[in-house]
Amino acid sequence: MGKLKITKAPIEGLYIIEPKIIKNSSECYIETYNQKYMQEAGFNKRFVQDNQSMSIKGVLRGLHLQKNHPQEKLIWVIEGAVFDVAVDCRKSSSTFGQWFGIELSKENNKQFYISEGFAHGFYVISDVAKFCYKVTDFWNSADEQGIPWNDPVIAIKWPIPKGEEPILLEKDKHYTAFNQLKW
Repeated sequence: MGKLKITKAPIEGLYIIEPKIIKNSSECYIETYNQKYMQEAGFNKRFVQDNQSMSIKGVLRGLHLQKNHPQEKLIWVIEGAVFDVAVDCRKSSSTFGQWFGIELSKENNKQFYISEGFAHGFYVISDVAKFCYKVTDFWNSADEQGIPWNDPVIAIKWPIPKGEEPILLEKDKHYTAFNQLKW
């Protein structure tokens, strides 16, 4: 199969992963995760849960964060496209409060690895998006925090068409401003 191509994003702790793909006239094979190759690249976390999600165009989720039960995530899209974002919430980091975004799609087959200490969110840019993600700790509703998607301190440049408003879940409408969170 060959090893994965792993590229560091501009913020330490974020990685873009391109799996090896085999295509021919009758099939496409993608090895979405290989523990041996990930460990060789220095990723030694154990994933405890796999999730799959589907959202329609215009849905914006996040920005979610678990403070005491942080999760590392490996995310990829199997249908459609999303703009996926991670915000550095590590108080001791030189990039605290900075964000990085990447388009993940069925066409580009890129994966996004997010280390502990980041808030995560996404915006659906295709008619429908289905994506998968692995996490290193279980979701803990009592520990979940969030940052507003449009927090002016972070100032994420979402690819939302001019004049449109994103579709938000009720829980994503009531998060604490970034500069008011208790770190």
